[in-house]
Amino acid sequence: MMLTKSPWIKTTCAYCGVGCGVEAKPNSEGLLDVRGDQDHPSNYGRLCSKGMALGETVTHQGRMLHPSIDGIESDWDSTLDYVAEKFTDTIEKYGPDSVAFYVSGQLLTEDYYVANKLMKGFIGSGNIDTNSRLCMSSTVAGHKRAFGADTVPICYQDLENADLVVITGSNLAWCHPVLFQRLRAAKQQRPELFVVVIDPRKTATCDIADLHLAIQPGSDVALFNGLLRYLSTSGHLNHDFINKHTQGFDDALYSAQTDCQSDEQRADLLGINCADIERFYHVFSSTEKVVTIYSQGVNQSSQGTDKVNSIINCHLATGRIGKEGMGPFSVTGQPNAMGGREVGGLANTLAAHMDFDNPTHHQMISNYWKTEKLAKNPGLKAIDLFDAIEDGTIKAVWIMATNPVVSLPDSNKIKQSLLKCPLVVVSDCMADTDTTRAANVLLPAQGWSEKSGTVTNSERRISRQRRVLPTPGEGKPDWWIISQLAQRMGFESAFDYVHEGEIFDEYVKMTGLDNRDGLKRDLNLIGLANLSAEGYNRLTPQQWPVNSVQKQIVHQRLFGNNRFYTANGKANFIAVTYQQPKSSCSEAYPLILNSGRVRDHWHTMTRTGLTARLGAHTPEPYVSVNPKLASERGISEGDIAIISSKLGEVKVRVSFTQSIASNQLFVPIHWSESSASNAKVSALISPNQDVNSGQPEYKYTPVHLKKWHFKSDAQLLSREPLDLMNFDYWAKQKVDQGYLYRIASKLSPFELMMELSTLCQFELGKELVFKAEQPTAESTYRYANVTSKRMTTAYVISDNLQQQDLDWLQTLLLETVDEEIERSVISGMFEHIE
Repeated sequence: MMLTKSPWIKTTCAYCGVGCGVEAKPNSEGLLDVRGDQDHPSNYGRLCSKGMALGETVTHQGRMLHPSIDGIESDWDSTLDYVAEKFTDTIEKYGPDSVAFYVSGQLLTEDYYVANKLMKGFIGSGNIDTNSRLCMSSTVAGHKRAFGADTVPICYQDLENADLVVITGSNLAWCHPVLFQRLRAAKQQRPELFVVVIDPRKTATCDIADLHLAIQPGSDVALFNGLLRYLSTSGHLNHDFINKHTQGFDDALYSAQTDCQSDEQRADLLGINCADIERFYHVFSSTEKVVTIYSQGVNQSSQGTDKVNSIINCHLATGRIGKEGMGPFSVTGQPNAMGGREVGGLANTLAAHMDFDNPTHHQMISNYWKTEKLAKNPGLKAIDLFDAIEDGTIKAVWIMATNPVVSLPDSNKIKQSLLKCPLVVVSDCMADTDTTRAANVLLPAQGWSEKSGTVTNSERRISRQRRVLPTPGEGKPDWWIISQLAQRMGFESAFDYVHEGEIFDEYVKMTGLDNRDGLKRDLNLIGLANLSAEGYNRLTPQQWPVNSVQKQIVHQRLFGNNRFYTANGKANFIAVTYQQPKSSCSEAYPLILNSGRVRDHWHTMTRTGLTARLGAHTPEPYVSVNPKLASERGISEGDIAIISSKLGEVKVRVSFTQSIASNQLFVPIHWSESSASNAKVSALISPNQDVNSGQPEYKYTPVHLKKWHFKSDAQLLSREPLDLMNFDYWAKQKVDQGYLYRIASKLSPFELMMELSTLCQFELGKELVFKAEQPTAESTYRYANVTSKRMTTAYVISDNLQQQDLDWLQTLLLETVDEEIERSVISGMFEHIE
């Protein structure tokens, strides 16, 4: 996989944890042409819809271009001096635990490393946590309990080599599409490959399922405890493996046996029939090559860690781990969540898979970094960290490459916490996010295609992200910003990096501390030590452990020698018992709200919201509702509904589906105050945490559903973004050369027309207007502004537009507007009733 001279530059996708190889080259429009990297072992040329559209997201529109302090543009030296002085003064007055970093799985490993080094190693506090807390920390805790280390044991090839693939708590088809494509291709080649999907919803992943278990939300432990019990009673335990290589089996089996007293009791708890449970248990017990894939539906739970261990218990009980085509497999949600876990980005871990509670580790890191300040105790996990901001314990916070005002539970409280914090620093590549609006100091960072470094994917494979485009404005690499701040805080010699390759080399050597043979810790990259600048620049994908540079692609598993990273080398069974979610439904809040991703958006849409192609798939925030439930509530398809919990409410469009039970709802996570009036689903979610991992429960929120009555409905097209904050309901969609806003209002159509007319007034251009002479509640209004034969703005208003086909509206920005188009727009000739 040599890097040859070519206009195509090999890099890695910016989205999920599959870590697809991408080839990119600049084009004449200032964007990028993008294609899948045929040589990369994660995807072999495949890309999902988001990956294919990466080149359309590198626009400079909306970018943060300059540092600023309290809204006033500044220069780098003045801004960094200001931040360093504020952090230093706060630490001197209140101690190191009065400051915090909140970082992101979208940072590169080199960025992550220096952020962790500064906070834990030189400021002397554990208060650095990452948004990976919200997606993968239950897996980390489960891995460490079972294996003694945060080890993902399998590789992607195992999905294709398995005879049974169990997918639980993951809509793999939408959230990790390329892995799904690989699995689907394997099933097409081998139809006997059996696929089980465990999910309360019937998602796109079920398209390849031989069996779908629509269990009740949160009941995974009961299902897998039942499987462990079945493995025992049916004689399918691997006693030799259990006796030689594990400990704690008897306690785990006892918990499983007592969890549900009968098959009928378990079926009632799970909400599925006994025959389907029996079929799953039988096929699992009788199939040797089994891979169990799990993700957020398992992790994002108040019992997430126990769910992880209930799955691992079944693989340990059968010895199905460390061998081709078998093992538990956690798929990560972000491009570098794994890299962050490796370098100590979580508040309760140290770098290089070392731990706070190991004095030897603590001393080795102190010596290696030449510091006497290394934090002695874990810091605050995400929810606790923001609670400490709210109560004034933390007085200065630096947020890097993430948007917690949208993503954290009880998000309105998060916003208020930041607004009252004395110092909030945000480094990001985008200027206007819900979080940057709460900041005192803004630091412009490089984005994907501009920065350079490494990421680690879900199968432990390290790949390079490379520079393809110049950085707009004064954006800088995150590692540079952090290092410059560290130098100004008095730590010059420890952060005098010139190039990101120097940081990578320091990190690589750290993984070899007392571990050159890789026997004491799973993470060992010593084979990549002392790379030259050219060697780093040309580095091809490497799957750890790396004892020597991998000149050819390797596919390696861990635990093939049946040795684990516990004190005695044996894996731990963990006794777990099903517990109900911490929130429970009531008469006031009788429905269960689930949340998650859609196919073509990601996180809070600060990237995917920039491209019309991705915006077209899901243009508006919505709630999935079973038609039976909707009928009971007097709600129709296309209505707007209010979903409320004890913390707040959102307004979203209603979408009917039979794929969800009548006591459940589903709302995507992506919309924020920047993209919709009131669709931030995290505002409804209570900050209930898993006691082991600190991961919040996003998949089970008791809510109420009712119809929101509006009098007028509008679609508004504009070349420029508009401020619609005073309107009752709105949602913004990126379209080619502009934006489309969907608006609903308590105002009559006439009154809404008057409001929009004021918003769309222009001094130049021709105004085209159609309006009723005698306004009624059903009147329709049309408006367009044409300047130099180009549409500037246009809107259509009526009492309800849901039955009208208005797709033509968003194409108007692409047209040269002649008299025929003018007549068609104003007369309504483009419109037709479906």
